[in-house]
Amino acid sequence: MTSPFNEDHQHKRPGLFSRLRSSFLTGIVVIAPVGMTIWLIWTLIGWVDGVVLPLVPNRFQPEQYVGINLRGVGVLFFLFFTIFIGWIAKGIIGRSFIGFAESLVDRMPIVRSIYSGVKQIAETVFAQTERNFEKACLVEYPRKGIWAVGFISTEAKGEVDKRAQTTGKLMGVFVPTTPNPTSGFLLFFPKDDIIELDMSIEDAAKLVISAGLVYPNSKDPSQPPEA
Repeated sequence: MTSPFNEDHQHKRPGLFSRLRSSFLTGIVVIAPVGMTIWLIWTLIGWVDGVVLPLVPNRFQPEQYVGINLRGVGVLFFLFFTIFIGWIAKGIIGRSFIGFAESLVDRMPIVRSIYSGVKQIAETVFAQTERNFEKACLVEYPRKGIWAVGFISTEAKGEVDKRAQTTGKLMGVFVPTTPNPTSGFLLFFPKDDIIELDMSIEDAAKLVISAGLVYPNSKDPSQPPEA
């Protein structure tokens, strides 16, 4: 005799199509990040090869000896060339030559603006200096009651600090946009209006890029630790 419990259990058991669909979606979740990462790296390497290899003399290209086009050779040439230029730029002769070249660029109106902008971006992104964001924070932007994730840059100085009508410290906060965190707004807030977050800069960037879908694995400090 079949009990009602067994009948209900049999009816609730997912069918073959549901199990296949669930396995397919799980496979997509696993494959998609790996596949996109490999595709982006492969595409970037091909783009660098397409730009660098035409500038390399034929006698130095491995294709002349191997007979096939090896992807990634252009990246190696670019790395060696960049290291060589950086090594020269650290010397006295290199610094003198760069200073002379920059003095010539300063005399060209349009070229000067482009060069100075690109140089500032490169120094900000690639230079190994201490000019990094200090902490992630929450600020009320664009109005009271609406909160935005930001990155504390540094304390306001100079004319910005003198002309701002505030009594306390004024802090610079970069509020990024979603899903491209490299663009955003530089805003200045009183230090008392900034709520510092415990999450790291990387976790806050992931939160912004994912439009709030990826949250860091952080615990509420007010809750007692789990046994």
